[in-house]
Amino acid sequence: MQPTVTLWSDYVSPYAFVAKAWAYDLEADYDLRLDWRPYTLDIPSFQGSVAERDPHHWRRVRYAYMDARRFANKQGLTLRGPKKIYFDRPLQTGMLYAQKHGVFRTYNDLAFDRFWRREVDPEDVEAVEALLREVGAPAGFADFLAGDGGARHDALRTEAEATGIFGVPSFVFEGELFWGGDRIGLLRERLDEKGIARRGPR
Repeated sequence: MQPTVTLWSDYVSPYAFVAKAWAYDLEADYDLRLDWRPYTLDIPSFQGSVAERDPHHWRRVRYAYMDARRFANKQGLTLRGPKKIYFDRPLQTGMLYAQKHGVFRTYNDLAFDRFWRREVDPEDVEAVEALLREVGAPAGFADFLAGDGGARHDALRTEAEATGIFGVPSFVFEGELFWGGDRIGLLRERLDEKGIARRGPR
């Protein structure tokens, strides 16, 4: 059976945004399946709400965006800091809907790109529905979000936390957690140690 690496991601995370290309490279280089899953961040829980942030918190926030922008610039990506703290459950559940209808990769690229250009509100159900239709998914997302899709999103979030996930991007291989795009090198070492086959030249 083909080995699997689970990747927990969130569209409003700048570090998940810049790690997307590295994740695609991982799947292209190794004979494995990359299982993308939404882990919707509760940002105030680890960065503090805007009202609660002291100068120390703001220094951390400013550094995080500056640091992520370095990597974004290397990839030719636009990364504009968001104007508010989002709980992007609709955009994240859109990932599940896109997977269900075979348009995940296109949706994944567009959702990240549009959010970081400030061109989509990740909390707006109609905006997410429009994005899904643009990439070829059928109508019906709002019902999916209100029903099985939203329930699946919430169950995955609970599952993630029960297995030790606390941030994104998080890669899990055979129960071992690699948090952050800068840990992909260590993950690659582990895949090699386990004898996971490499694909041929691209």
